[in-house]
Amino acid sequence: MRDILFKNTTSLDRSRRRVIVKEVSEKQGIRSIVQRHFIYKVEELTQQNTENLPPMQIYMVKERNTTKQKERFFCKIKGNFMIVKANKLFLVEYIHCLHIILEPLVSFKLA
Repeated sequence: MRDILFKNTTSLDRSRRRVIVKEVSEKQGIRSIVQRHFIYKVEELTQQNTENLPPMQIYMVKERNTTKQKERFFCKIKGNFMIVKANKLFLVEYIHCLHIILEPLVSFKLA
């Protein structure tokens, strides 16, 4: 069995977009939940605010619980880049998140 949820939202001024994709599947006694989350924000730049751009950040966590037979992985990347369109400079800030959970369909107890 596989369920997919897709959400795509855009702000009223169209400067911010958010996309969420969540997939739940069950195969060979294991349920896997994969969630991808993307956020983009676009703003026009002037010469004053091009100097102090934050650096790219990466955050990762991997957890394994052997008593519950559950695994979790989380990765978050935050960064920015600049583009030029119609002789105007724009800053695109983004956040990408990936969250994966693996768990058994039936809980087992270790003796």
